[in-house]
Amino acid sequence: MLALLLGTHLFYPAGARLARYDFLTLSALAIQAGMLVFRLESWREARVIALFHVVGTVMELFKTSAGSWVYPEPALLRIGGVPLFSGFMYAAVGSYIARVWRIFDFRYSHYPPRWTTCALAAAIYVNFFAHHWLPDIRLALFAATALLFARTIVWFRPFRRHRPMPLLLGWLLVALFIWFAENIGTFARAWTYPSQRAGWHMVPLEKLGAWYLLMIISFVLVSLLHPPEGRRSDGSDV
Repeated sequence: MLALLLGTHLFYPAGARLARYDFLTLSALAIQAGMLVFRLESWREARVIALFHVVGTVMELFKTSAGSWVYPEPALLRIGGVPLFSGFMYAAVGSYIARVWRIFDFRYSHYPPRWTTCALAAAIYVNFFAHHWLPDIRLALFAATALLFARTIVWFRPFRRHRPMPLLLGWLLVALFIWFAENIGTFARAWTYPSQRAGWHMVPLEKLGAWYLLMIISFVLVSLLHPPEGRRSDGSDV
């Protein structure tokens, strides 16, 4: 998706009959079909990822109507001011988490009760909307995340042995790379923030926090597909 965003920004014909955004939507559909045909993604994973696609698109509709960011180019395949390829960018995050969960055989020690993680994800999602009218509780959500997952270790198997990593650190690393991707996306004018209308500049680092929280929603949705399997703190299976 990033290659498509950047490549079409640099090389897509200005007078093409098919709008650039529509080309991106059709390309994203082709990528999704290819993931399924070549069995890089299962149909069960695709269903959960589709849910995150819908969750992301709904938020896009609200945020663009509130002026948080805009999609400056025309498109036929869109809902309101949101071209349909935008949902696939959220789906890409969910797809990544689902695939690494399966490929690296994620196991967890000290994983909190699943109902608490679902409640946290719901609160995060609601705050993305509610902070436009009510006080922003983002700091409280960060604190709740730290409280729930401070002891949680994710065990991943890159080769023969499972290796440990604090789950909070793993999320931070993923969010950091999503922030890098967002800078590429805005440089390619796939979307722009109000402060970038006069010219591109890097997305403020504070956006990293928003991606961190949004990624937790994706993680919790994937956990509905892959229930977190236990592992003791010494690395042995529960």
